[in-house]
Amino acid sequence: MKEVSNIGHFIIDLPSTDAATALSGPGNTSLKKFETLTGVTFAVRGLQLEMSGISSKLEKASALVELTRPIWEQGLEVPEVDLKAAFCSLNIGQATSHAELGKKVLVRSRGGKYLRPRTIRQKAYVDAIESHDLTFAIGPAGTGKTFLATVLAARLLAEKAIEKIILTRPAVEAGENLGFLPGDLQQKVDPYLRPLFDSLHSIFGSEKTNSLIDKGIIEIVPLAFMRGRTLEDSLIILDEAQNTTKAQMKMFLTRLGERSKMIINGDITQIDLKDRNESGLTEAINILSEVEDIKFCYLTTEDIVRHTLVQKIVEAYKN
Repeated sequence: MKEVSNIGHFIIDLPSTDAATALSGPGNTSLKKFETLTGVTFAVRGLQLEMSGISSKLEKASALVELTRPIWEQGLEVPEVDLKAAFCSLNIGQATSHAELGKKVLVRSRGGKYLRPRTIRQKAYVDAIESHDLTFAIGPAGTGKTFLATVLAARLLAEKAIEKIILTRPAVEAGENLGFLPGDLQQKVDPYLRPLFDSLHSIFGSEKTNSLIDKGIIEIVPLAFMRGRTLEDSLIILDEAQNTTKAQMKMFLTRLGERSKMIINGDITQIDLKDRNESGLTEAINILSEVEDIKFCYLTTEDIVRHTLVQKIVEAYKN
């Protein structure tokens, strides 16, 4: 980066035409998002990004461009959620921590994208999974709890650090035993475990996911079928944990075997049990939060990485 004039003008050299195109966006839509957030004028000319504006704002604008570099440098347009997360980090003085996100590549997706945590709290969550055998993630929908856990599971499987991925969730809507639904077990649980399938498909693709399931390397089962098992050499993800009963949560936690990791995800504002006080996740938070070697991670609406409207919707319902 070099300063062209004493006040009001900066130039950043871009590494490729793909990077320049990604930074601009269709019809300069991406640049306009940068402009809206920073109050600085952006223009891409050849392989240079020019910024003009008040000096105090230029410094933050150039820092924002650098924080999002791991995305646009790949030739990918910067999603609005990533742009706002980077800007938020700048505003609260955590630019250095946010810059570390670009180095935290978990795996490369089937489509060639580098998958990584997108907010500081998401990175803390991933770090916790890597360093603890039992991790809880509590936060609203869209904060990446399930997706990041599944991505990390895929990486550990590729590294042969684990032999199996086990995904489960309570099927509250269907009742504990799923008995009244037509079809075999797979047909019965599919509607309730579909979000877990979706995460796997985005990483492995449908064909490989189905192959791994057929081989028993990936197992997707309702929580009711976990009783009596000891889960070794596995990464086990319990999704929608707020809908476990106290007895179910205790049963699940005591399935942890040697050389395994457990991740428990949930949103305590979305309890679907008839008696909200019966939530196993709420009880686990109260009982286990001070237990050594168990990590609790809390995500907020600022970590929502779906459509930007989701963040606004969640916030509106809180008020």
